[in-house]
Amino acid sequence: MKAQILSDKELINQYLEGNQYSLEKLIHRHQSRVYAYILMSVKDKQLADDIFQDTFIKVIKTIRSGAYKEEGKFIQWVMRIAHNLIIDYFRKAKRIPLINNDNSEFDIFDTIKFTDPSIEEQIITDQIHEDVRSLIELLPAEQKEVLFMRHYAEMSFKDIAEQTDVSINTALGRMRYALINLRKLIKEKNVILTK
Repeated sequence: MKAQILSDKELINQYLEGNQYSLEKLIHRHQSRVYAYILMSVKDKQLADDIFQDTFIKVIKTIRSGAYKEEGKFIQWVMRIAHNLIIDYFRKAKRIPLINNDNSEFDIFDTIKFTDPSIEEQIITDQIHEDVRSLIELLPAEQKEVLFMRHYAEMSFKDIAEQTDVSINTALGRMRYALINLRKLIKEKNVILTK
């Protein structure tokens, strides 16, 4: 007799009814794909472990709170959470100024902002980031992948080509089309990307 394979939705429902094993089974089913994506993006095992753990903590909290809505595939939702956490990490990492002590004429006050952004500026910035993320999600998978690797993971086109198993020219072409398509989407959807 063959064991019945439960869908992700059925496992979630069983978990919500109190079956802890269902959640374990669900995570086990998708962990290698999610972890591989995170590791490929951040290229640091310890950081990948942390983001992987944060991803599933967020997944569990969302499911427990009843906020998870079955709008598509569970794995796509989990990958989007992982993707957003990766972007958040890189965004925070970029905010930390690197100081070069070799330059004796360097003045720390040239790099410090004396006022934090106002709440309004922060809301606008957050909205711009959300709009860009939404537009990126509309791109074909190959273009989205190259755009993410180049701009968020700051990978060279050589590394992108090796990672995606294509030629450098193909990686460059995908990036070019991603930018062309983003410009078209910005125009079509009348998105304003300035403060």
